[in-house]
Amino acid sequence: MSRISKAFENKKAFIAFVTGGDPDLETTEALIPRMAAAGADLIEIGIPFSDPIAEGVVIQTADERALSAGTTTDKLFDMVKRVRGKVDVPLVFMTYANPVYTYGTEMFMKRCAECGIDGIIIPDVPFEEREEVSGACEAAGIELISMIAPTSQERIGRIAKHAKGFLYCVSSLGVTGVRNKITTNIRDMVDHVRAVSDIPCAVGFGISTPEQAREMAAVSDGAIVGSAIVRIIARYGRNCIGPVCDYIKDMKAAIS
Repeated sequence: MSRISKAFENKKAFIAFVTGGDPDLETTEALIPRMAAAGADLIEIGIPFSDPIAEGVVIQTADERALSAGTTTDKLFDMVKRVRGKVDVPLVFMTYANPVYTYGTEMFMKRCAECGIDGIIIPDVPFEEREEVSGACEAAGIELISMIAPTSQERIGRIAKHAKGFLYCVSSLGVTGVRNKITTNIRDMVDHVRAVSDIPCAVGFGISTPEQAREMAAVSDGAIVGSAIVRIIARYGRNCIGPVCDYIKDMKAAIS
């Protein structure tokens, strides 16, 4: 069983996102093991990119801070390799097609495997074009995580049949960011998936409060939180570890 599958085994998974290198690589390296200890069942690490089209202003600004601090993809690979020796939870990269293609798809996935990354999410590679990266992922043993959105409709079944790791259910139209209310019928999306696959479904985009996390996890297999964590990091900078871990403990308790 893969590390990602284990993260969902017999429990609701809390998935936490951080931008790698925000506010600097040293802080990210110290933060990830503490997040795992606080209750994060899976950690997504965003590779900072100058044009993150799926991200709202909170994560865009985090990308800018990380890039300004000198974060590069190679430095992130090295950092993840060091962190992997300290944590057992699955680690997943969130990135875009451009950084992968620029690096070289096969080499990028090979480096992911070497440093202990379990999966990858690439929001701007649509399901219909996944072959551009899926072969390299399979060769390296990296699970290519698919996304479904409220607009996916008749594509949900097709995507679910081929999905690896877990299915990222996008709760809201638009970019990432904290939302006061999530109005999408997540239960219908998950039921659609369940009709063709038993792959875990985790819900992200907009979740920020324990109540929202509880509500989303009740109809799925887990909750994904990014912008709310990144806002805490933006507020506290290098002193963010305690506040982030307190937040994760509260969110994990809400879905347990």
